Amino acid sequence: MVQKAFSQLPKAHKWAVISLASIVLILALFPSDRASASRNTEAALLEIGKRYELPISTENLSTEHENELSDELEWKTFQVKRGDTLAKIFARAGLSARDTYNVSSAGDLAKKLLKIRPGQLVSLQLDEHGEFAGLGYAYSNTETLLIKPNQEGKLVSSVDEKTVDTRLNYAQGEINSSFWNAGVKAHLSESQIMSLAAIFGWDIDFALEIRQGDNFNVVFEEKYIDGEFVEYGDIVSAEFTNGGNTFTAIRYSDGNYYTPEGRSMRKSFLRAPVSFKYISSSFTKRRFHPVQKRWKAHRGVDYAANRGTPVMAAGDGKVIRSSYDKYNGNHVFIQHGEKYVTKYLHFTKRNVKVGQTVKQGDVIGTVGSTGLASGPHLHYEFLVDGVHRNPRTVSLPKALPIAKKERDAFELVAKEQLELLSNSKRIMLAMN
Repeated sequence: MVQKAFSQLPKAHKWAVISLASIVLILALFPSDRASASRNTEAALLEIGKRYELPISTENLSTEHENELSDELEWKTFQVKRGDTLAKIFARAGLSARDTYNVSSAGDLAKKLLKIRPGQLVSLQLDEHGEFAGLGYAYSNTETLLIKPNQEGKLVSSVDEKTVDTRLNYAQGEINSSFWNAGVKAHLSESQIMSLAAIFGWDIDFALEIRQGDNFNVVFEEKYIDGEFVEYGDIVSAEFTNGGNTFTAIRYSDGNYYTPEGRSMRKSFLRAPVSFKYISSSFTKRRFHPVQKRWKAHRGVDYAANRGTPVMAAGDGKVIRSSYDKYNGNHVFIQHGEKYVTKYLHFTKRNVKVGQTVKQGDVIGTVGSTGLASGPHLHYEFLVDGVHRNPRTVSLPKALPIAKKERDAFELVAKEQLELLSNSKRIMLAMN
């Protein structure tokens, strides 16, 4: 029977079967060749740009799935279109409004169907009479909502979770033209490039301080399901050399990043509270005002940016002024403890009120040109004990260290991550 089936195969398929059988036989007879082939395969897989897989896996993040979308009845899959609702998808499948109601009422988990988004997939199962027999909705890479009738015919919902294998990879890059281009060349995703800038953003001004020859080294997670890549995870450790100074960040189990000594990478204040194009006016004791046409001190920094660009609170604090006048336009002042005050001028609109408590990174307004302003920009001032200081050069409060009770555990993590960063450098040198 096998011989007959083989004889009916196309010629190209016969050669494929013969080749595969030969490889299996050789590997079985010559284990040393098998090991050599395996090593050659691993080496070939590693030679992909400047991004290399580390021989390390972390623990699985979810439990083994128990249910499968498999049954004797056929499943039909529908892609969610713009403006789609569950009712519209059911109508396309020939199901009634009553079916839609029954499925939507199949427990709290069924409420996830209210959040279907364009591009997602909804699978429906119909019986031989065209009646509803099951639904599958993959709302994430690892989780699928299943709704099916139980033995009594009542619809019940459950979630199928697939096992995720998390592996560690790394990337390295050197800046020649821009940090963004270097990140792309190192095969980092857009979100990874932005995450890397956010991690070191308290120490490095990525708009103005990046120089040719600066370099970075990053260890990050990649997630796989059944051997297939599904998404990137977190950056677990990274180094960035800027202007000859090297900064190192280690991610701890609390989700925050610390220096190897255990001091938080997150500083008390952001250097720049807005994503800007360039600095149009710097902090100076003497500047010719573009509107008033006279020389006067400029006690802050002007960040030119598009109208409507979000402006963030530079640090945690309390809003002590949120108002409008003909000089400052829409403006917000924030008190940070007893010693520091930050001021934000010329907003298009203000998002906070007097007395409101804000956290670092909260959007407090948007860039505009209200008041005495020649164009859209943020005028930002930084006061220490009532005295204006240059926001770009003032010494900021040191970051808080990791909690004492976490010190020993963190030191073990830091040691491991520093070894990974060191190993990635050695591998890079060997590959070159």
